[in-house]
Amino acid sequence: MRLVVDLNRCQGYAQCAFLAPDVFTMHGEEALSYNPLAAEEQRENVARAVAACPVQAIMVDALDAPGGPAVAPGEVTSRDR
Repeated sequence: MRLVVDLNRCQGYAQCAFLAPDVFTMHGEEALSYNPLAAEEQRENVARAVAACPVQAIMVDALDAPGGPAVAPGEVTSRDR
């Protein structure tokens, strides 16, 4: 799955790093790094991280079809339930 984090919007709350530590990592108190091509096995953790982001800075491309539509921040698809 493909991720994009709006680093201008990110405030360093680290909820994503707590919920999906294999995908998101905090460096220091505010610098976030992440794997933009997260493994499919991380889908559930990433969905939780997207929903928990207080500033809705994380976007995830849907994987049902290549080049599928992006999932809006906080949106849970039927596949994520």
